[in-house]
Amino acid sequence: MKKKELLNPPDYRNDTVLPLPPEVVATAWAVDAACSGNPGPMEYQAIDLQTGAQVFHFGPVHGTNNIGEFLAIVHALALMEREGISGKIIYSDSYNAILWVNKKKCKTKLEHNPQTEPLFRVIARAEAWLRTHHITTPIQKWDTTKWGEIPADFGRK
Repeated sequence: MKKKELLNPPDYRNDTVLPLPPEVVATAWAVDAACSGNPGPMEYQAIDLQTGAQVFHFGPVHGTNNIGEFLAIVHALALMEREGISGKIIYSDSYNAILWVNKKKCKTKLEHNPQTEPLFRVIARAEAWLRTHHITTPIQKWDTTKWGEIPADFGRK
């Protein structure tokens, strides 16, 4: 089955400037990570689905894609809380990252060494934030098979 190419928002879709499938909620942020090599230079970002604007970007730092996906979700949650943003959801295409966030633990196998020490400090901060905050923002899996690439994708595949 071929994925539908969404080039422009349909006429009935007035809640976004992005071409989103009908079942995707536009009052949301999409997060994604990219890594050149695994491990390698890693970065992540969030895109507001209503405006198409980049909400935040982090990196590159030496890490893995799964760590980036995890940190992107936590970054989005923390920023929403800090800014008093409610009524949005977070989309991620990473099942592992969503699981790690729910368990409040980044289960990476990345070697902890001097090169990765700065990233491990960020991971520790993210895990501590998860343990000390009650999460009410829904985190939903982006269905890449049905909907195509997540709007926060870095386009490097």
